[in-house]
Amino acid sequence: MAGKQKRKLEDLSVDEFLLSGFDSAGEDESEKEAPKQNGLKKKKKDLKSAAFNKDEKMVGKASEHKEQLSRLKNKDPEFYKFLQENDQTLLNFDDTDSSGDEDEKKYHRLPSTLEEASSGDDDDEEEEAGQKGSKKSKKAAETIKVTDKMIEDWKAAIKKEPTPRLFREVTQAFKAAVATTKGEGGGQCRYKVADSSVFNALVLFCIRDIYVALQRILNLKPDKDQRKLVLPSSSPRWQKNQIDIKMYLSGVVQLLSCLTEATVISAVLRHANQLVPYYLCLPKQCRHLVKQLMKQWSTGEETCRVLAFLALNKICRHKEELYLNPILKQMYISYVQNCKFTSPNALPMINFMQRTLTEMYALDSQATYQHAFIYIRQLAIHLRNAMTMKKRETYQSVYNWQYVHCLYLWCRVLSTLHPSDVLQPLIYPLCQVIIGTIKLVPTSRYYPLRMHCCRALTLLSSSTNTFVPVVPFLLEIFQQVDFNKKPGRMSKKPINFAVILKLSKVNLMEKAYKDGLIDQLYDLMLEYFHTQANSIGFPELTLPTVIQLKAFLKECKVANYCKPVRQLLEKVQENSSHITGRRQKAAFGVADATAVAAWEKQVQEEGTPLSRYYSQWKKMREKEIQLEISGKERMEDLDLPEIKRKKIQEKKAEDKKEFKDLFQSDSESEDDDAGFKIKGKKDSRGSDDDDDEDLEDLCDMSDDGNSDDDDDDGDEKASKAPQPLSSSALLKLAEGDKDLVVDLELSDDD
Repeated sequence: MAGKQKRKLEDLSVDEFLLSGFDSAGEDESEKEAPKQNGLKKKKKDLKSAAFNKDEKMVGKASEHKEQLSRLKNKDPEFYKFLQENDQTLLNFDDTDSSGDEDEKKYHRLPSTLEEASSGDDDDEEEEAGQKGSKKSKKAAETIKVTDKMIEDWKAAIKKEPTPRLFREVTQAFKAAVATTKGEGGGQCRYKVADSSVFNALVLFCIRDIYVALQRILNLKPDKDQRKLVLPSSSPRWQKNQIDIKMYLSGVVQLLSCLTEATVISAVLRHANQLVPYYLCLPKQCRHLVKQLMKQWSTGEETCRVLAFLALNKICRHKEELYLNPILKQMYISYVQNCKFTSPNALPMINFMQRTLTEMYALDSQATYQHAFIYIRQLAIHLRNAMTMKKRETYQSVYNWQYVHCLYLWCRVLSTLHPSDVLQPLIYPLCQVIIGTIKLVPTSRYYPLRMHCCRALTLLSSSTNTFVPVVPFLLEIFQQVDFNKKPGRMSKKPINFAVILKLSKVNLMEKAYKDGLIDQLYDLMLEYFHTQANSIGFPELTLPTVIQLKAFLKECKVANYCKPVRQLLEKVQENSSHITGRRQKAAFGVADATAVAAWEKQVQEEGTPLSRYYSQWKKMREKEIQLEISGKERMEDLDLPEIKRKKIQEKKAEDKKEFKDLFQSDSESEDDDAGFKIKGKKDSRGSDDDDDEDLEDLCDMSDDGNSDDDDDDGDEKASKAPQPLSSSALLKLAEGDKDLVVDLELSDDD
């Protein structure tokens, strides 16, 4: 068709071309462009694209018309010349000639299309906003307020026959109640809880009855083997109720994160412990629960800590491969964070965390070895840096409560899990780290830290049947401390070695320091010898100790210190003689390890003098500690009157006022008073705990026969005594007048 049209155009004359050729070309081109335009409309279906295609079509028509005129020059030069002479504008036709129309079309097209598109979008947005507003208003209108009567109806229905629909309604109400704890106001919940009494009743109802209802809905029956956990996902009804159960479990975790009252937290933790099988089927909710349990285990009240630990232990026992390692890591980090400060109030909590963490490590010895190896190596690296660098910062990285409590934790773990071939290789490096800690700064100020390390070594040695030389570190104290030296000052209260690591210079001068030191040495040596009391080599083990204790008793002149040491020496010698007597009756050699172990076991069952004494002493010691704790509590409750004593300066001022006219003070006495005032200033500086030089002066003063208080009293008396008379006059005054002897005249009656 196109070819025919082209041949016709070639055969046309100029007049025919002017009359019909342009129109046919235009029609031809329009026919060509029509399918293109239709195709674009089908593809884009947009008003803007259609208008853009029209403009392109107009520009294309103008350019094609210009080409036709250029071809006319070759085909019909006479007519082309005629046009040049008569109508030049027709030949100079250009695409720009249609710019006016284009601008006009653009002017009309662009705003119209933009306005149409924007207005349409705005209308759509307004319609959507209106629809959303209507939906919200409908939801607000549909929100049901929970009442006490509804809760009672739910309670009765769920006890009678729990159904999935009823559980969904209760879950929706519980979700609305939990949302109010964070100020969300219920969100998109179907129900609304506005009253605190309704909130309490709903939460109490869920805690008491939901677990039993869920068991009945899913038709779960407990396994005959109680150790084996029945997972709810094994029920055929699990998929149908999974969404509602997931919503309820999330609500329990959210409620747990918002509560502050210890009793309510305990109740929710008990409920969460029941729901642990359900949490194990939903990993995301279980992770959230573990996070809250970890928080309660490390920072909650005593009951909450215990319940949180039970839930964590239950999760790890039944999904060990999934949760044990991350939980152990997080628990260890929480333990270290809580050990930063140690006080009499915090010590029971630290001991609880230590024992419960040991129980968690007992679940899997392989995982325990990996954790213990990493953390003991970390402790050893800190110790190595302190020994090589010898800086204050590196010393502080070792001599702190976190380091000491971590040492004691690993001693307890290895002791509790002792017969274990997996953990056996860790005993030796741990002992070396503890001994290196003792030797790092072996000064008297760090004796409390040495006591803690010796106690940890004693625990490790006794539980793992490993010989650790603990006694030399204790006997060294007898050689370093001069117990005959009189204390520089008296202390108000005894020093509690259980909650300190370092002694101040003032503590080293107090009487309570030496008293507490003797008690600690007695306790630690008795505990260590008790662990070795049934050993066949006990006499040889205690021989160096017996020699050093006898030497101490010869040198020490303080009866209060000699008494406990002498008692310890007697008990050790008595046990040595008992073991020696039993050994003489033995018929096996030292090399027979099996016979030696059997003999030691028999001796342990029969008991030794030292073990019997230790059991009695332990009971008495525990009673003393309880009495001390209860005594402190009773003393805090009592409102005792305070005795207000006048200061020395106030006494002086009163004496001066009272005896102002009695003695006439001369220049010498004024000078003496001034000298006393200066000395008093020196004494007041000497009592400052922070000044090390004055503390050394006080230590030197404590070597004299008289104490500082006696010296001060003597100085006071010397300064106050008036000195108006010479020494000869004082002697005469002391002698007085000579006595006169008079003969007595007796009467006859006498």
